Amino acid sequence: MIGCGMVVPTLGDRPQFLEQSLRSIRSSGDVEIVVVRPSTASAIDGVIAPLVDRIIDDPMRGLAAAINCGIAALGSSVEFASWLGDDDRLTDGSLRRARQVLSSRPRASLVYGQCRYIDADNRELFVNSSGRYASPLMLCGPQLVPQPGSLFRRSSFEKVGGLDEGLKWAFDLDLFLKLRREGELVFTREVLSEFRWHEGSLSVGSRQGSVNEASKVRRRHLPRVLRGPSGIWEPALRQLILFAGARVSRRMEAR
Repeated sequence: MIGCGMVVPTLGDRPQFLEQSLRSIRSSGDVEIVVVRPSTASAIDGVIAPLVDRIIDDPMRGLAAAINCGIAALGSSVEFASWLGDDDRLTDGSLRRARQVLSSRPRASLVYGQCRYIDADNRELFVNSSGRYASPLMLCGPQLVPQPGSLFRRSSFEKVGGLDEGLKWAFDLDLFLKLRREGELVFTREVLSEFRWHEGSLSVGSRQGSVNEASKVRRRHLPRVLRGPSGIWEPALRQLILFAGARVSRRMEAR
């Protein structure tokens, strides 16, 4: 019985990255893979069909909606799930190890690890060495819990209502904050994934919008008494996150 499921939303316009992504998922453990793509991108089906279990049409209501549809399409035996960008990769055996952690922690709702940042040519830029502190920090600081490589209980995902389809960029942060109320977010000190940093990626290419939306998400999850005072530190925090992102971009351009 396959206990893990992975959703890969794609527009079908990055076939060279998509194939790498799918092959990395296959090498990460026993997993059911669902690709969500627009009906207009059906030309990729013949290429990816040997690597996936199911291909479904994107409802075209945004990325969060595509992921929600993909997770809903996973088989009933899938207990743990997540999604992966079509340009990102999992490390060998990572899903198997993440599943073991969640299976041994019945009160946990999600497990996450470290993430290696790579460029368009697969060269390592740096490793996000986040730790246990990243989970509580999400509420009042930068989002340092890597979504790539994370794995959550499907029952917890459904209980919190899945991804907020009204969000364009920060729906992963919103989900993680909701899952924190359902159970523990567990950190494992392993590199579980590789995030491809390039201007075509959603969070990099739309950095300003992503940072602003994440700020709104943090504030709405704060206790009501802190929402007003958060207006004092949030502007500085947004600038700090933008500065850090721009610094990474400069490092990449200098390579």
